[in-house]
Amino acid sequence: MAKKDYRPDKPAATDNPFAALSGLGNLPPAPDNLPQEGTDDDLTDASDKRAPLRIYLDRKQRKGKEATIISGFDGPEEALQELGKHLKVSCGVGGSVKDGEIILQGNHRDRVVRELNSLGYRNVKKAGG
Repeated sequence: MAKKDYRPDKPAATDNPFAALSGLGNLPPAPDNLPQEGTDDDLTDASDKRAPLRIYLDRKQRKGKEATIISGFDGPEEALQELGKHLKVSCGVGGSVKDGEIILQGNHRDRVVRELNSLGYRNVKKAGG
């Protein structure tokens, strides 16, 4: 998403979407927690949310222990690292990010699907049954 060119002499109309409504009379004030335009938040980038993420359970080379693997992320490595950290914290488990995949310790497929959907990822599927 490209950053907008803000001129100090002319305020941008997108700074407050409720500013145009202020002349209509007794309306409640705008909320304080509006998202800011031009923030560099990799988790909310629309191009990352279109990536087909596949979530599957793996036991190979782990001495029979389960690991949830999220693969298919198409975006910058920093965004993958940030998403991996967010998922590890939200599931309360350890894990790592290697070779373009997020690895979480244990079986957390359902929770990961819900969490990714809440972050805006719509093309998320549990793979492998």
